Amino acid sequence: MCLFSCCSMIDLRRIMCRGGLELLCDSEKIHKVNVDLPNGAESDDFTMKHLLSWVRTNLIKERPEMFMKGDTVRPGVLVLVNDCDWELSGQLDTRIEEKDVIVFISTLHGG
Repeated sequence: MCLFSCCSMIDLRRIMCRGGLELLCDSEKIHKVNVDLPNGAESDDFTMKHLLSWVRTNLIKERPEMFMKGDTVRPGVLVLVNDCDWELSGQLDTRIEEKDVIVFISTLHGG
């Protein structure tokens, strides 16, 4: 969270991790967060690519390779933005706005 009033931030209603991904985030399933915008970025420019980088740095506490591969989520992780599959809204280019709800669900389970 930014301590300076000169910084721009996005206030997300919730980031939720389900299907086992919460274990990578100290077993917390729901996160209410304020995300600092990248240097020089406007809130209209904030995308899932920026958010995933922030999540990897700030929410994932262990084994980030189980959540991300490169700059995107691993195959088998379903991403919903306001209950809509991100594949329908542009994946990494999906714009994130104030009060959006982001859900990450692992569809891969051991047995």
